[in-house]
Amino acid sequence: MATPAPELSRWLLRVALLAAPLAALLLQLPIPISLKPRSTDTAAAAAMDAAASEIEFDMPGVLRMYKDGRVERFDGTQTVPPSPSGDPANGVVSKDVVLDPAAGISARLYLPPGVEPGKKLPVVLFFHGGAFLVHTAASPLYHRYAASLAAAVPAVVVSADYRLAPEQPVPAAYDDAFAALRAVVAACRPDGAEPWLAAHGDASRVVLAGDSAGANMAHNAAIRLRKEGIEGYGDKVSGVVLLHPYFWGKDPVGGESTDAGYRGSFHGTWEFVSAGKLGLDHPCVNPLASPEEWRQLGAGRVLVTTAEHCWFVERARAYAEGIKKCGWDGEVELHETDGEGHVFFLPKPDCDNAVKELAVVTDFVRRC
Repeated sequence: MATPAPELSRWLLRVALLAAPLAALLLQLPIPISLKPRSTDTAAAAAMDAAASEIEFDMPGVLRMYKDGRVERFDGTQTVPPSPSGDPANGVVSKDVVLDPAAGISARLYLPPGVEPGKKLPVVLFFHGGAFLVHTAASPLYHRYAASLAAAVPAVVVSADYRLAPEQPVPAAYDDAFAALRAVVAACRPDGAEPWLAAHGDASRVVLAGDSAGANMAHNAAIRLRKEGIEGYGDKVSGVVLLHPYFWGKDPVGGESTDAGYRGSFHGTWEFVSAGKLGLDHPCVNPLASPEEWRQLGAGRVLVTTAEHCWFVERARAYAEGIKKCGWDGEVELHETDGEGHVFFLPKPDCDNAVKELAVVTDFVRRC
């Protein structure tokens, strides 16, 4: 029997009233994963995956950055703890400190064994290398070197951390280096906040030091010190130690390679770490191009070390020669090791050449 028209209307109305809230609920739910995406969605997802895996910059074995901003580090990621009870090899005690909470400057401090109460020692503010990209003060290579230097001089060694590229491009590292210098000078005062530096740090014998990129930072910190000074301290440190310094430039110097591919790799690295904001002949990376800036180096003496097969050996030689001619009024020394490569003394600290290089650095710091 057919449903009467009035009853049919009432039935359809009840169905509609029941279906409405169900439809609204379904519209708020996520699409079940069992549903297959449309072909356009698949293509878009594939394109996004491809973009995410596309490489923006690659330094094999060191660091890789992808187009989507992800960064992978393959070197300089290992760390070792400090030695508060003394390093078994040399008795040097070490600890991690925050030198400047406001600026976020942290460091690992090293104190040689057997220091008499109140005895003042030279202070070495050290910046680690790693192309501005990798490593920390806690890296095994740098922990061992800083402890060895502290024991050999003897000196208070402050191995400072700094912001790394590409997350924080240069000049962030330079700002951190100068902030670390200010903090160290302040801490060496009798009322300084850091006990080791207040008791044993001699602010009149501060040496800026570093290897590779860290040597570059030491140089630039000394330049900035002469320009700006530090209130209550002055505009000069006692010395600067540049270990296999990372300097570069657009044009070759000395016997430097003219191969376009070789030079291009170094060009690209500097452009990457500085986010393209500092040119290849900027004074920070090529002091040879700006003698009027160079002559403002805030130090009384400089030690430059390098090695025959170091990537930057020609730059180191040119630095030691050129600083004498640019109008700077200090003393410079050059130590070059035959048959070795860039910063060889870090992975081979016990070889004869590394022992000799450490002795050269030790003697220099003692005379500062």
